[in-house]
Amino acid sequence: MMFQVDDPKLVLREIKKLQPLNYNQFFWWRRFTTKTKPLPHNASFFDKIKNGDYEASHYYWQAKYCEMEINEKVEECNNDTQKFLEKHSVDLARRKKLWEDFEKDENIKLEEIKKNFISEFEMTGDDYENEVIEFGDTLENFYIHIRKTFETRLKPLKRRGRPRKLNL
Repeated sequence: MMFQVDDPKLVLREIKKLQPLNYNQFFWWRRFTTKTKPLPHNASFFDKIKNGDYEASHYYWQAKYCEMEINEKVEECNNDTQKFLEKHSVDLARRKKLWEDFEKDENIKLEEIKKNFISEFEMTGDDYENEVIEFGDTLENFYIHIRKTFETRLKPLKRRGRPRKLNL
């Protein structure tokens, strides 16, 4: 066994929740995607939370599934490392790419969550950090807690482009 996979049944159950992808030459290492599509950027922050846009990255489960497959292939090669590397180096590259995608996706989501909380509520970055560390529940419940604790910001309208024509 090359990689430690704690609960293979859990990994398979989570993989079944994902939608299989067709082969893509530019993202060959990705096999699955989420079934729910993310909401557009102009949707409200709370709606995005309820939709699951900020849930844990599905790349984690893909990487664990890939590790399970690698473990099976190592056993097929009778634990001969050189033979395994010659035949299945693509699987190791897939695993590496999936873990990189997972880390990148998680960092983007965490930064976006922080940015949205700071922009929607009257709080600083330190306030956010302190509240996140103390709170230990779901993101939706955290949003409700922050909404009760902090006041919402009055956002100025963000307008881009040419100003409206005044009819005089």
